[in-house]
Amino acid sequence: MEKGVFLTEEVEPPGIRCDFAVPENSINFYSTTYLRYQEKPAINWPSKTRTTPAFKCNKKTKTFRKFFYPGVSNQEWNDWRWQLKNRIKNLFQLERFFSLSENELKTLSFRRSLLPLSITPYYASLLDGTDQLQPLRRTVVPDIAEHFHGHGESEDPLGEEKDTPVPGLVHRYPDRVLFLVTDTCSNYCRYCTRSRMVGNENSNQFNFFNWQKAIAYIESQPTVRDVLLSGGDPLTLSDEKLEWLLSRLRRIPHIEFLRIGTKVPVVLPHRITPALTRILKRYHPLWMSIHFTHPEELTSEVGQACERLANAGIPLGSQTVLLKNINDNIEVMKKLFTGLLRIRVRPYYLYQCDPIFGSEHFRTPVKKGIEIIKGLRGFITGYAVPTYVIDAPGGGGKIPLLPESVCGQDGDNVLLKNYKGETFSYPDHKEEKKPARTDSTLWQ
Repeated sequence: MEKGVFLTEEVEPPGIRCDFAVPENSINFYSTTYLRYQEKPAINWPSKTRTTPAFKCNKKTKTFRKFFYPGVSNQEWNDWRWQLKNRIKNLFQLERFFSLSENELKTLSFRRSLLPLSITPYYASLLDGTDQLQPLRRTVVPDIAEHFHGHGESEDPLGEEKDTPVPGLVHRYPDRVLFLVTDTCSNYCRYCTRSRMVGNENSNQFNFFNWQKAIAYIESQPTVRDVLLSGGDPLTLSDEKLEWLLSRLRRIPHIEFLRIGTKVPVVLPHRITPALTRILKRYHPLWMSIHFTHPEELTSEVGQACERLANAGIPLGSQTVLLKNINDNIEVMKKLFTGLLRIRVRPYYLYQCDPIFGSEHFRTPVKKGIEIIKGLRGFITGYAVPTYVIDAPGGGGKIPLLPESVCGQDGDNVLLKNYKGETFSYPDHKEEKKPARTDSTLWQ
């Protein structure tokens, strides 16, 4: 950590502020913490401040900041709200930072895109200014191929809409639900499964009243034990809104644990503040699935963000989408997954890219994913090998795909193939039906 680099963070009194316009009788909006403090007389809280270490800036980001943001202070740069406010969202802004190819210029000149452009200044600092084929750049800068629909592609390939009993809630598996709490992301990945619904600034689908409907549904389903908050990205919500959601869900007796699906620690690590981790650790057991794509994302800032989360007792898992000419390489995946373990993130899922509209240029053959898993298993620790899955089109759920390790049978032995391709014989156990013992035979 850099010495002498500090941020000042105001210490606020307990409770939450309400950013929604809701009726006065909607008392359930507030957390029990908030209500407890409302029963006491007003207190003039002293204007204390607490100094917290700033994020250590990686070398590439330092150079980028020096060139493009020379007047921006460390405090501003490390403020996640500043990062959101200053996102790159149009062609004019993008041209300031990057030399755009004819393909990119043509795509960005279209009046309407299937998915908006949004890149945080921090993540922009990791992109190559001239190479349009750089892996990270391809994931966030629009490509003309997005406007062509390939075989089997659809707007909702996973069939989430048909498993949506109330707005913003997907109930597909018996004991768990997917709670879509926002349509906002700090970055918009060009292969996003929910491109049909995210980034629409005119949408009012993800509001407090729909949250209430979703929570009422969860309360009515006693078999539901697990709630996954997703969107959009839940960590783009304010601390107050996020805590209200977590506290409200935690009050449901049959909810055993909560999960958050996010890419924020990767594209906006500054969001992982001490204040946020203090909130999250109140609602254990709470797990977090983080979307990683490429080893170039494993910066010092991301490492510090994951360290803060892990130190708050939050188990961290990664979810990675297999993408053509971006990470469809055994060595790239080795570097990514072993690097994740070093920052206390367990590789969890490797996803086959979902066939959303305009995704053909991102999708690999399924055999490529199996080839990568074969190239990982046995060559790196098992903790670093994720499960390769296809989220079946039409709502079939996640189906794991594994390299063939059982070769056949040789008499009573099972033939197995290891990671080197060598064949081994295992003596299989066969259960034989034995006659029940009678009283007359017990003493013989």
